[in-house]
Amino acid sequence: MVLTSLSCRYFLHSRQQTLRGGQTVTLYYFASEAGPGAMDALPEGYQVTENERTGLPLLKKAK
Repeated sequence: MVLTSLSCRYFLHSRQQTLRGGQTVTLYYFASEAGPGAMDALPEGYQVTENERTGLPLLKKAK
């Protein structure tokens, strides 16, 4: 769970998506409620930032 500066809670989710070429990728997204695919921890090598204009959380690769 991520708490933004606007005091809104967001839950990180992941799902596997198969592309047209047959390659499988993992998609990460935030939702306001925990649902299927909700994650307990951040994936290795990623960090959460917040969009300054909208206040929404973003998942970025750590530098």
